[in-house]
Amino acid sequence: MPNTLVDWLTYLESLHPKTIALGLERVAQVKQRLDLQPDFPVIIVGGTNGKGSVCAMLEAILHAAGYKVGCYTSPHLLEYNERVRIAKQQASDAELCVSFEQIEQVRGDVALTYFEFGTLAAMQCFISHKVDVSILEVGLGGRLDAVNVFDPECSVVTSVDIDHVDYLGDTREKIAFEKAGIFRQGRVAICADTDVPQALRQHAEEIGAELWCIGGEFGFTANQGQWDYRSKAGSRSALPIPALRGAFQLPNASAALAALDALRDKLPVSMDAVRRGLVEVELAGRFQFVPGRPQLILDVAHNPRAARSLAQNLASLPPTKTFAVFAMLKDKDMAGVAKELDAQVDEWLVAGIDAPRGATAAELAQVLRDAGVRGEVQVCDSIESALHEASNRASENDRIAAFGSFYTVAEVMRARGMRSA
Repeated sequence: MPNTLVDWLTYLESLHPKTIALGLERVAQVKQRLDLQPDFPVIIVGGTNGKGSVCAMLEAILHAAGYKVGCYTSPHLLEYNERVRIAKQQASDAELCVSFEQIEQVRGDVALTYFEFGTLAAMQCFISHKVDVSILEVGLGGRLDAVNVFDPECSVVTSVDIDHVDYLGDTREKIAFEKAGIFRQGRVAICADTDVPQALRQHAEEIGAELWCIGGEFGFTANQGQWDYRSKAGSRSALPIPALRGAFQLPNASAALAALDALRDKLPVSMDAVRRGLVEVELAGRFQFVPGRPQLILDVAHNPRAARSLAQNLASLPPTKTFAVFAMLKDKDMAGVAKELDAQVDEWLVAGIDAPRGATAAELAQVLRDAGVRGEVQVCDSIESALHEASNRASENDRIAAFGSFYTVAEVMRARGMRSA
């Protein structure tokens, strides 16, 4: 068997013929063989955008309240260990290897995907550490995603938009049905999208889930430098603005607080813990400012809705010239992202992503030109060279925005010698 985490991850990538193979049958079989039965509350968080932010806020608030929290997220930026955190600390190589080995010993001829293997390993770590609560981020969709093999006390859908059409469908209603698959009978299901798809409402009603929608059962009011939250379970006033930047984080924070309201009998949380969690929350690559000049902003925005949020956030900053370090996967809506950010970008430095799904720099440049972006487009050999070129061209009062993919942000972080945690 493999000995190191790197060797294990290489092995896991070779196990299943497909990178993505939706379905719960395989992972449920191996879960049963491992007897993975968490005796703590599980929160599952899905949605097109905002999943990572809601997970991070829940983790930070529950940690501040004194609970031992297990948090499983994906993808990672620099190191696989980022995906599995216990008490806000990344799982060690050694314990991940132990979990992978135990799964390998029992799976027999069941061909698990990389993500399925990782999901089972994460839950194994949480059970062995005797966490008080676990937060699981959906990898893709919801209904057939590996995390859905576990039974959530509360489910959150942050947003519903067009993405992953090959797997989830080509309309919001089809995608909403897939995301609503994480809801459970008799449990609170939270939706933070202001335009709630009918398929999501219908599924909640059909299975008997208690649906809480933003603007209805819960919501928020932004004030000068602070905000108020209310839900059918109560209210919390004069809250600090979340440390994660961007106006769109208030709906995410509201969804996190709604989930905590739903679990208040099992996991009571004080106002002090809420305030501390909101102030201390961290999440790399979400409108993240890197110290120095020119200003560098990192954002993993990789679909039009996320790009629209990034554009709004850039527009809220003092006006200056903006250089884009831009690379995307070719199965994403590259033109849609470009159009959303066109008004905010003065020069595009484009690069390819060295991955099977990565668009080449030439392909991306052609998309930008076809979209009629107003800024100059320059093809670069790599993401690192695009960052170098942007840094050379920008004055100290300009800014550089690196976005388009987790790969893009990760390469910029490596080039800057940054760590993810």
